[in-house]
Order: sequence, then C-alpha cells, then structure tokens
Amino acid sequence: MNNIEIIIENTNERRLVPQNTTLAEVVQEYYSDLGRLPLENPILGALVNNKVENLRYRLFSPKTIYFFDVKHTQGWRMYQSSLILMLYKAVKDTYPSARLAVKHSLNGGFYCTIDEAPEADRFKLAFAVRNRMIELQKLDLPFTSRPMLLTEAIEAIRDQGIPETLKLLEQLNQLYINMDFLDGTIHKMNSKLVPSTGCLRAWDFRTYGDDGYLLQMPDPQHLDKMPLLPDTPKLFSIFQEHQRWASLLHIPTIADLNRIVRMKGSSTLVLVAEALHEKKYAAIADMIYQRRNEVRMVLLAGPSSSGKTTSCRRLSVQLSILGFDVKQMSLDDYFMDRARTPKLPNGEYDFESIYALDLPLLNDHLQRLFQGEEVDMPTFDFLKGEPVYNGKKMQMQKNSILVVEGIHALNPQLTAQIPDELKFKVYVSALTQIAIDDINSIRSSENRMLRRIVRDNNFRGWDAYNTIHRWDAVRKGEEEHIFPYQEQADVMFNSALLYELGVLRVYAEPQLKKVPMNCEEYAEAQRLLNFLELVEPIDSKYVPNNSIMREFLGGSILKY
Repeated sequence: MNNIEIIIENTNERRLVPQNTTLAEVVQEYYSDLGRLPLENPILGALVNNKVENLRYRLFSPKTIYFFDVKHTQGWRMYQSSLILMLYKAVKDTYPSARLAVKHSLNGGFYCTIDEAPEADRFKLAFAVRNRMIELQKLDLPFTSRPMLLTEAIEAIRDQGIPETLKLLEQLNQLYINMDFLDGTIHKMNSKLVPSTGCLRAWDFRTYGDDGYLLQMPDPQHLDKMPLLPDTPKLFSIFQEHQRWASLLHIPTIADLNRIVRMKGSSTLVLVAEALHEKKYAAIADMIYQRRNEVRMVLLAGPSSSGKTTSCRRLSVQLSILGFDVKQMSLDDYFMDRARTPKLPNGEYDFESIYALDLPLLNDHLQRLFQGEEVDMPTFDFLKGEPVYNGKKMQMQKNSILVVEGIHALNPQLTAQIPDELKFKVYVSALTQIAIDDINSIRSSENRMLRRIVRDNNFRGWDAYNTIHRWDAVRKGEEEHIFPYQEQADVMFNSALLYELGVLRVYAEPQLKKVPMNCEEYAEAQRLLNFLELVEPIDSKYVPNNSIMREFLGGSILKY
C-alpha cells in the first residue's frame, strides 16, 4: 500500500501514513506524540486542509492536519451538535411519540420543548430523558454519517416523523446527502459530530420555565465544571415573544421562509417584519414618556452588529413625536487614542474592552450637559486612531433627552457619576427567530457575524477573512463586557428580522467564497456557506431605507 505524507500542524511534524488511514488511526498510533500537546480533553476532530472533518475521515492524498478538542471553536460546535442528537435519541427512546424541538440558545445551552409526550409530569419526563442520556453516554455509542440518495433520506425522515426536517430536505436540489446516525436513529445535523457518546461527559437536562426544558452545556474551557445557571427572565421573555411572532406568521423554520419566497411573498414578509419593529420602537418610546419627569438619558447597548445605531435613530424619531428634544451620542466617539488603547495578550488592540473608552472625559461631558452647559463634542477618527474636535457642540434644554448608544452603555462603570433615576436602559440584540429545522437552531451570534461580514466589507474595507479572524475576540469581549449587564435593561429589543437571512445571503456569499483555503478561517467560511445554501435569496430592493438592515447593506436615509 502506498504511503502518503501528512503534516500534523499541532507539532509541526511530517509523517508517512498508509493511504486509507483514518484520522482516528493517526490519533491512536501517534497519541504519545500528540500527548505533548495542551489537549486536556479527547480529540474530537481535525482541520484537514482547513476543512472540518470528523475522526472517521480517510486520508488518500497529502494533507495538513490540525487536531482539536472541545476548547477549539469547531470542537465546541461538534460537541453541541452531538449532544443535541443524543438528546433527540433519548427522547425518541423514552417516549417514541414525542416531538423534540430545540427552539433557541439560552444561558449557554438550548431551550427545548417536547410535545405529544404521554407523560404529563414534566419533572418525571425530564428525569426519564436525562437517565436515558446517561445510559447512552456510558454505552459510548459511535456517531456515524454516510451519504444517501436524497429520496431515501426523505423517506427515512418521513418514517421517523420529523416534519420540519422533511420540509427542508424536500426543497433541496441534489442527488445525495450526508445523513447522521446514532444507534439506528437518523437525522441531519448542521455540523460534524464527535466520535462517540462517551466524549459527551459534561451536560445537564432539566425543566425550564412553565412548559419547556433546558439542555445545559458545560464551560468548554473547563469540562469538569458546570457553570452556574444565570437568571435571565427578560432575555427568555423576548425570545418567547419573537418565537410567537414567527409561529403566527407561519415561518418558524428556513423551509417556511423559503416557501414564502418561492411564492413571491418576499415584499409582504418584509413589510410585516418592519412593521413589527416600528411597533416595538413606538412602545419603548411610550415607556420612556411615562417616566418623562425623571428620565434624562436613554442608554442603548447591545453586542456587535445588533443594530444599535439604527435603533438609536429610529427610537429618537419616536421620542421626537412625543415632544422630546432628542440629542444623540455615540460611545464610539469616546474611544481613547491608539497610544492609550488596551491590548490583548496577542498584542492586538482590545476595542471590546470598556477601558478602550475615555471614561473620565465621558462622565465629565455628561455632568456638564445635565447642568445645562454647552459641550464641545469629540468625533473619533478611525483612520487616524484619535478623537478630533470639528466644532460639533451639544447643549441640553428643559425638554431634552440624551440617547447614548454603544456596546458598553449598560455597564455601571460607564456612567458611574450619573444618578440611576436619570437613566432608561435598552438592550438590543439580534435574537434569531427561525430555526433550520426541529433540532438545528440558528445561533444569534451566527446571524450577527453575517451582518458584520457584510457591513465590514461595505464600510470598513475589511474582507470576510478579517471579520472571521476577529470574531472570537469580539465574542469574548461580549461575554465579558456586555452579556453580564443585559438583564439590567428596562426593556429588551430583538433587532432580528424574519427575512434577513435571505438578504444577507446575497451579500455575504460572495465574500465568504473569497476566504482563501490556506488559512484556518476557511473552515468557518465554508460552514457559513453550507448554511446559507439552505436559504432562498431575497432581493434587497424590498428593504426599506430606514430598516436596520440598511446599517449593514448601505442605502439608509438615516445619518450614521
């Protein structure tokens, strides 16, 4: 048998292995060498020529290989998808007539519902499913996948009673499709899977809310520790509200969205989605008006690409209708000059940190504004990396209200010198409302990353490679500086639009295809491309010129 050369990038070693060798065999044969790596957990998969592959992948030609565990972004995604499939099998094994639906991410895990189960007691149901999951994990059953004729896959999914996945498969235009299996149970997961159930050693399953369940995930950096479950009733409530919207409009999944697009219903869908946004802005403005005798400033925060700037502008319009003299302030204008900007351990600037802002200057300006003084306002020049003063001034009147937007607006340190009774807090995020199918949800962070890829290309001169390269740092900054304060908001606003994935596909797809194969970011680009291929494109001509989407696409009548 011929040997081929592989390069194990973890150790920068070259080895000769027989053709048809699996990645699992490479790991097993050279484990003593791989053991020198800082991999505290089982190896779950690998980047093979920068494409994500499971350990069953066979080598027939020279490859570069980077093995990863659960701490790697791709390994963590494999862990989550595999755990969801194990949950699905546990539900089917325990209650064959029941229907599991993974609705959305929540508190580091996934909120689920289980319908048509004969067990009326949710606690007993959760206990039984959890025990079956423990059994499956101890059996160390292999996850497998294999290509099937699409027609055969459709029949198998129909026989197993998975209607949402069935609708999606019936829309595909291909001959074969890779399907996933766990001990005879079939499904189609939106990610590669780990080698076996034995790898899924940390998780929990419990009741949550009035009628749902939570599949709780561990901390990928410390699998031996389950994180404390935060209390996030406001976030959960806004998820539930928008899930109801999606159901009322009969588009809970991508297949339903595609059906509307193919029936020439894009324009109507856009109008309805935008009307829902406008109704919410008006409702928030009414809430602020009810506290008009005390509130002097609106703090509007949210993670990257949540649509904060457009929300600031459109909320300001609604406040103006109610008689407020609205002033607007962007925290981006209070960035410190590059010489004083904090840095990450790798030497890159940490723009996500609150300490990248000039907090003393900001609080000084706020205090002077509320005292009625006229203030010279800075404008940050991102090309020069420093604030400039170009004559822009601001002064508050008796009926003035200041709307401040930025990722750190809800952090108490930001406005520490301003009394709390003067503040009204708004949290904005794109909390994706539709799912791929019954158990493959679309994470909100993926929605926002697609928005950012489009915006960075249109307005910042960054390609998709650079956006993806920075995304882990952005997400880490959100976890540290934004999410801990979201429940302090007086109100939450979901900026996701039911139609936006179809529009984003048109803009993001060409950029993702440009990500070169010779970089690690290629794996993420290919994953996003595979996902977007499931979505019917929607022409941006239907998108109004004051829509949040215009913040990313361009063509807005709002001044940014």
